[in-house]
Amino acid sequence: MSGRAKILLLSGAALSGLALACTASAQQARGLRTGTPSYIAQQPAQPERPTVSAEPAPEAIRDPAALVQGQGRAVSNRQPPRASAPVQGSAVRGVTQRQFRAPQPPVATLPPPAPPPPPPPRKRQPEEDPYAALGVRLGSVILRPSVTNSIGYDTNPQRSTGAEAKGSAFGRYEGELEVQSDWRIHELKGKLRGAYLDYFRNPEASRPEGEGNLDLRLDMTRDTRVLLESRMRLDTQRPGSPDLSANVVGRPLTWQYGGSAGVSHDFNRLQLTLRGSVDRYDYEDAKLSSGAILSQKDRNMTQYGLRLRAGYEVSPGFRPFIQGEIDQREFDQKVDSSGYERSSNGISAVIGSSFEISRQLTGEVSGGYQNRNYEDPRLKNLRGFVGDAAVIWAPTPLTTVTLRGTAELGDTTIAGSSGTTNRRLSLEIAHALRRNLTVTGFTGFGRTDYEGQGLREDYMNVGARVEYKLTRTFAIRASFTHERLNSTAPGADYTANVSLVGLRVQF
Repeated sequence: MSGRAKILLLSGAALSGLALACTASAQQARGLRTGTPSYIAQQPAQPERPTVSAEPAPEAIRDPAALVQGQGRAVSNRQPPRASAPVQGSAVRGVTQRQFRAPQPPVATLPPPAPPPPPPPRKRQPEEDPYAALGVRLGSVILRPSVTNSIGYDTNPQRSTGAEAKGSAFGRYEGELEVQSDWRIHELKGKLRGAYLDYFRNPEASRPEGEGNLDLRLDMTRDTRVLLESRMRLDTQRPGSPDLSANVVGRPLTWQYGGSAGVSHDFNRLQLTLRGSVDRYDYEDAKLSSGAILSQKDRNMTQYGLRLRAGYEVSPGFRPFIQGEIDQREFDQKVDSSGYERSSNGISAVIGSSFEISRQLTGEVSGGYQNRNYEDPRLKNLRGFVGDAAVIWAPTPLTTVTLRGTAELGDTTIAGSSGTTNRRLSLEIAHALRRNLTVTGFTGFGRTDYEGQGLREDYMNVGARVEYKLTRTFAIRASFTHERLNSTAPGADYTANVSLVGLRVQF
C-alpha cells in the first residue's frame, strides 16, 4: 500500500471516530432530557465496518473520494427513541413551558370613543341681597310695592319758635312703588312715594308729602335714543316761612310737576343731548288765624326750558361735558300782590363730568353760572353759581358714603327782592353690621339768601336710622332726627326732635 493510501485511510478513521463521539454526546444529552439512564446513552451503536480490500482499484487510487464512498455513515439515519413523544412537564424539573395565548381576533372597526366626562357642577352665585323684595311681575315690567306704618313723637310739629312749640305723638303712613322694565331694548323705570303724617294732639300740623318720577328710554338705533321723563313733588309750607306775609293756620300745600322730552345721539365718542322741559308750580291758598283766606295765586307759574349738552368719552369711566340752558318763567298773574312783575328769563352755562373710578367711586359733578333777567325794571338781575353733585363712594363692601349737593336760583314774593339763592348739601354713611342689619348716619345743611333784603336762613339736621330685615317681606325701621333753623328774621328760629319706629311690608 502506498503512502497516499495510508493517509486516506487514517483520515477516514479519524472522521469516523469524531462522528461516533458526536453521536454519543447527543444521545447522552437526550437521555438527560428524557430520563434515560446515562449508561444506556453512553453505549454507541456499532456501525457496520466496511470490508476494505487489500489492493484498491486503480480508479480509487486516482480518485481519493472513491476510497470512502463505500464506507458506512457515522451518523445513523434511524429516528431516536421517543422522538415524536411530547415532553412531559412532570418529567422535566427546573424547566417550565410558556403559557399558550390564543391569537387576538383581527380588528374590523375602531371602538367608539369614550364619552366626555360630565362638566363639574356650577357653583351657585350668592345673591347680592337675599333680603331684597322679589317684586310682582306684570308682563315684562316688575313692580315692587311696599307699605310702611310708623309711630313716633315730634317735639315741634309746626316748626314754631320758642314757647309756641307743642309736641305731639303722630302716625306716619307711607306707600311706595318702584317700577323697572325687563326688556331687551328700551327701558322704563321710576319710583313713586307718598306719605301722610297724622298728629294726634295737633291736627292742624297733619300734612301729606310725596314725590315721584317715571322715565322712559326708547332705543331708536344703536346710537340714537329718545328720552321721556315725568316728575312730581308734593310738599307743605311751614307757618313761619318768609313768603307767607301773615301767620297762617295749618300748612298750605305746594305742588310741583312736569316733564321733559329729548333725544341723544352718539357720534363715536361724542354724545349730544337736546332736551326740552315744562314744569308747573302751584301754591294752595293759606288760612289765617282770623279765618280769612290768604291767596297765593300770584305765585303760580310755569317754566319752559331748553337744554343742550355735549359730552366726550375720554375713557369708559370718565365723560366730561359742557351744558347750556335757556328758560322762561311765566307767572299766571302778571303783577304779584306787592305790585312787581315776576316773570323772567334765564341763561346758564355749566361744565362737569360723570365718572366711575372702579366700582368704588361713581357719580357726577357739575358747576356753572346763571343770569336771570326780570320784566320789572325795579328788580335787579339775579346772578349766581348753579350746579349739582352726586357722589357715591363704597370704601368697603359693607359701607357706602353718599354725598349730594345742589345750587340754584329761586323765586320769592317778598317786596323788593329779586329772588333767592339756595344751597343744599347732604352726607349719608350707611354700614351693614349684618346682611339684614344696617345702620345709617346722616347730616345736612342748607342756606337760603333773599337778595336785596339781607334775609338769610340756615337749616341743619343730623340723625341716624336703623333697619332690621326680618325676611324679604318684613323689616323694622327706627330713626331719630334733630332739626334746627337759624334765621336773621326775628322770631323765626326753631328746634325740633323727631323719633320714629315702624314696620315695613314689601312685596
